[in-house]
Parts: sequence; C-alpha cells; structure tokens
Amino acid sequence: MGREHWKKIWVGSAGNMVEWYDWFVYASFATYFAGAFFPDDNPTAQLMNTAGIFAVGFFMRPVGGWLLGRVGDRRGRKAALTLTVTLMSASAILIAIAPTYAVAGYGGAAVLLVARLLQGLSVGGEYAASATYLTEASDPRRRGFASSFQYVSMTAGQIVGLGLQIVLQRTMSDGALHDYGWRIPFVLGALGAAVVFYLRRNMLETDVYEAESVEDEGEERGTLRALWRHKREAFLVIALTMGGTVAYYTYTTYLTKYLSNSAGLPKQTATLVSFTALIVFACLQPLAGRLSDRIGRRPLLITFAVGSTLLTVPIMTLLKQADSFWPALGLALLALVVVTGYTSINACVKAELFPTRVRALGVALPYAVANALFGGTAEYVALWFKDAGAESGFFWYVAACAAVSLVVYVSMRETRDLDLTRMKDGQPSSVTTAS
Repeated sequence: MGREHWKKIWVGSAGNMVEWYDWFVYASFATYFAGAFFPDDNPTAQLMNTAGIFAVGFFMRPVGGWLLGRVGDRRGRKAALTLTVTLMSASAILIAIAPTYAVAGYGGAAVLLVARLLQGLSVGGEYAASATYLTEASDPRRRGFASSFQYVSMTAGQIVGLGLQIVLQRTMSDGALHDYGWRIPFVLGALGAAVVFYLRRNMLETDVYEAESVEDEGEERGTLRALWRHKREAFLVIALTMGGTVAYYTYTTYLTKYLSNSAGLPKQTATLVSFTALIVFACLQPLAGRLSDRIGRRPLLITFAVGSTLLTVPIMTLLKQADSFWPALGLALLALVVVTGYTSINACVKAELFPTRVRALGVALPYAVANALFGGTAEYVALWFKDAGAESGFFWYVAACAAVSLVVYVSMRETRDLDLTRMKDGQPSSVTTAS
C-alpha cells in the first residue's frame, strides 16, 4: 500500500486505540472500583453490579450506531470519528471524578451509569466509522489486511490499559488502588482522547466517500429507509457477529476476572496472562487479514466458528483448573488464535456488504444490536451462571452462539472481490481482481 493509505490507517487506528482503551479500562479495573460504588457485602454481587453497568453501555450502542452512522454517511467518516472521540473524552472525565458510595451513596453509581451511556453512544459509532474508514481507505487488494488494524488498535487499547494496571499494581499498594488508584487510567484516557481529537480534525476523508458524495446528494443517505433496502445484509451482520462478539469478550474482557475469581489466580498473575496473550493476539491480526486477501473471508470465519464451537468448553474448563501463569497463558493463546479468524476480518466483511451511501449506518446499527444482545451481556451472563452455581453453563452458551454463526458463515457469499466504488442499492455490479 502507498504512503497515503498508511497515513489514513495510522490516524484511524490511533483514534480507535484510545476509544477502546477507555472502553475496556472500565472492565479491567472493575475489580478495584466495584467496592467504591456499591455496598461491601458480596464481592461477586459487586462485580455483577459493575458488569450490569458495563452491559448498559452496550445497550446505548444501537442508539450511537444509528446517530453516528447517519453522521458518517451524510457528513463523512471524518465527522463521525471526530464526534465519537469527543463523547469518549467526556465519559472518561466523568468516571475519573465520580464520587464513591461512602460520599454520595448511589449517586456515584448514577454518575458511573451516565458515563457508560456516553461511552455506549461513542463506541456505537466508533466501530462502524473506523471499520468503514479503514476499509474504504485501503488498496482494494489489501482490504482484509488494512481493516485488521481495527482489532490491532482495539487490542492495543486494552494492552495499554492492562499494562498500566500492571505498573500500578507494582508501584501502589492494593489498598491505594482500591481507594483512588483506579481513577488514574480514566484521567489518562481523557488526555489521550484530547490528542486524538486534534489528529482526527486534520485527517483525510476517504476517496470512496468523496466520489460518492459528488454523485449522490440524496436525502436518503444514511437513513433507516435506505438501510431497509438492505435488510438482508443488516440481519446478516447481526447473525455473523453473534458468535464472534461473545467469544471475543469472553477471552479478553472477562478473562482476567475469570482467572482471578474462578481459577483462583492472584490478580497480578491473571492480569499478566491477559496482557501477554493480547500482545500475541494483536500481532496475529494483520497476518490473518492478509491471508483473507489471498484465500477469501469465508474460510477464516468458518475456521473460527468450528474451533469456537468445539473447543470453548474444554478450554474454559481447563482454564478454571490452571494454577500458574504458563498453563493459563497457553490456553488463553489457543482461544485467541481461534478468535482471530473472526476479529481480523469482521470489519471489512461487514463494510463490504453495503453500498457507500449507507455503509456506515449499515455496519453500525446491526452490529451494535448484536453487541448489545450478546457481547455486552457476555460478562454478566458468565457471572450469573457462576452465582447460580452452574458456571459451566456459560461455556456451552458461548459454544452455541458460535454454532449459530457457523451456519451463517457457511451460507453467506464471499465478499473479498466486491468493488466498493460500484456498489449501488441493488447487488454489486462488478468485482475487482484480488491478488
């Protein structure tokens, strides 16, 4: 890819990293601030409360997907990306200054809830805006490779958050972390968002969007009416996201808590396992994305679904029995290698399903719905099964979601060779030649 392509990918990915750092740092530090906002009587109940607020953020994602997807299709990808980071910065500031239960009772939890609602709005549009931007900004023969950087940056955001957690765990006492140390990552997140705001204000719009905007000034750009013409593709996005998002949040967001709360590993060890596994996971994304440019998207999606359906129960069962760093790391890496078949290419697959005039909304809204129903609730469902004394039920739930998506992957069309510049409201009129 040329220098201009790399510049667009860099700016889009850097902003995405900060967005997802702020999103995931809530989950990674929840074990420290759960007691600050809720009565200190049951650690699992506290985690369920914070996980519930985490899930609420997901239920705002469809609203953010609709609002910011519309902005992205009508005003441009750049406008949508700039607005998402503004909302994320505001939410990080709110969490950083939220009063504790001892100071304001449930008032602190209310502030936390408002912050998560803002984060839900932001991330609801961020995923689609960045997926669309990275897909449109790349060389047509390298769309899988280029769009894989979305999950590289998402994972990098979580790595930075976990890395900061490791540093704080080794430089602050456990009491200090529970008392005030958990606020530090949110302060840094707000500062990072301010830097990204500047970068995005100066980013370049994609050529695909600019060419389409000159030809099409219709009032239906980015509207629900225009999306309804592509309802089959919208439902396809929901179904193909279902298994991937549950598996992703299980092995990233929930993994640290699972190793600490169920396997009994020390928090520091559990955090280090997640941190190390995610570094390897991030490095795998471009490799798998490039492979999809050669062999197609469906083979990778099918490999993920088969692996997740068959291996989730044994991996999670063995993880619960892991008593040290290396066994836990090995199992976590095996799980994330399987998940890579979905994460590396799902952004471009969804973007490739829709024409330019409704691409951002087409990706944003159905993806956000799927995440609200399955991704955002994964951690809460896991803790619910644990609290009910049937934790293994969650393992089967993850496997079942992957099995449903497998049916979709087998029956869907290949999208690698679609020409984004010639997709209209009907089926794509021609294809490009991939190398």
